[in-house]
Amino acid sequence: TELSVTMVLVLVIGDMHIPHRAPEIAAEFKKLLQPGKIQHVISTGNLCSKDVFDFLKSVCADVHAVRGDFDEMADLPEEKVVTIGNFKFGVTHGHQVVPWGDAESLMMLQRRMNADVVVTGHTHQLETKAIDGKFFINPGSATGAFSGYNSSPVPSFVLVDVQAEKLVVFVYELKDGAVKVNKMVHAREQ
Repeated sequence: TELSVTMVLVLVIGDMHIPHRAPEIAAEFKKLLQPGKIQHVISTGNLCSKDVFDFLKSVCADVHAVRGDFDEMADLPEEKVVTIGNFKFGVTHGHQVVPWGDAESLMMLQRRMNADVVVTGHTHQLETKAIDGKFFINPGSATGAFSGYNSSPVPSFVLVDVQAEKLVVFVYELKDGAVKVNKMVHAREQ
């Protein structure tokens, strides 16, 4: 007989820059982010307003957010390690990773945080990749806000289905008014 498996969905999202660089999260994304479907939210920061934090809290009460370089909410930590299922997620905004998005610098961060999954933002460039058995997620900018690194990013976020020994990763991008979804699987290193 087949065991019934409860999905543990983690929304990985950040770099909204509302209201300074973008008015709001696109309606096409908001309708996907309904309360009751997602168990955890990990935010890379630069929400830039309490309203955005409150929106994330409305999607899911369990919000793990770090402070970005433009966040005014002083009570957010610089970094955080969160255990979800059998995986440790290390989260930081990413402006501390120099050069930004650099694989070697991300590996140093991963070792320091002792994380299975490292989540960073800041570049506004969506990226999901495995390096030496560890997994790295940059959800990009949920609003497509510009950055010094990327002048016209595609709005994006990531949804992770945390299973016992693997992550099923769904990447959402808003291109030409339509949501495109790509899926990848990251198996835990044995």
